[in-house]
Amino acid sequence: MKTASIDITREVCPMTWVRVKLAIESLQDGDQLEVILQGTEPLKNVPTNVRDDGHTVIEVVALDETRSRLLLTVKERK
Repeated sequence: MKTASIDITREVCPMTWVRVKLAIESLQDGDQLEVILQGTEPLKNVPTNVRDDGHTVIEVVALDETRSRLLLTVKERK
């Protein structure tokens, strides 16, 4: 298992999810992805999209007043 990281603080929706989805596709089953995001819209939408896509949100933690860290595990693909 590996952990990758992506910073999407300069992106706006829907590109925030597009960047995360592309990062997920480059990972293997069980790998983790750390996502640094900024703003309320990505904070609401990205974790929802992650769950809707079948992956697991491990945690969402505020880093400061505007940025947050999302940690997810990539689902098993068949």
